[in-house]
Amino acid sequence: MKNDFPILESERITLRQFTDSDLENVYSGLSHPEVIKYYGVSYDTLEATKEQMKWFADLEANEKGIWWAACLKTNGRFIGGGGLNDLSKEHRKAEIGFWLLPEYWGNGFMGEAMPLILNYAFDTIGLHRIEGYVDTENQNCKKALSKLNFNFEGTMKDCEIKNGKFVSVDIYAKFAER
Repeated sequence: MKNDFPILESERITLRQFTDSDLENVYSGLSHPEVIKYYGVSYDTLEATKEQMKWFADLEANEKGIWWAACLKTNGRFIGGGGLNDLSKEHRKAEIGFWLLPEYWGNGFMGEAMPLILNYAFDTIGLHRIEGYVDTENQNCKKALSKLNFNFEGTMKDCEIKNGKFVSVDIYAKFAER
C-alpha cells in the first residue's frame, strides 16, 4: 500500500486505495449481472477477481491511472470503485470509470464521487481532457455524465463484441476549465 495515496472525501463518501480486504466486495460488484451489464470487465470467481486487484495496483505503479475504493464515510462500508485509466501525461488526458454495488444505486453517490475524481484529475494531475466511453444502451451512465457536464462527441458503431453481439459505444468528454 502506497503511503502517499490520495484520499478524497465528500460529505458522504471517502475514496481510498484498494486493499486486499476489498477482494470480496470487488467480486460482488464485478460478478453482479446488473453491474456488469454494460461494464467491460466481469469475474466468475474470487480467484479471477485477484487479477482486477492486481490491475488496480499495476495501473498506479505504471502511472497509467489511479482507481479508488468508494466507501461510506459514516461506517467505511465499501460501495463501489472509480477512477482514471488509460492516462496519458503526454496528451494530458485519461478515461474515467465508475461502478457501484446495486444496493447503493439511486442515492446520488455517483454524482458525489465523480467530481472528486474529476477535480483530482484536473487540479492535481494537470489533465486537460477526461473521456467517458459508454455502451450506447447504458442510459443511466449517459445521464450521469450529462449531469457532470460531459459533452457527447459521437458514436463508434459496432466497435466491440459483447456476449456475441456487436455493441456501439458513445464517446463523452469533459475539459479542464481555463
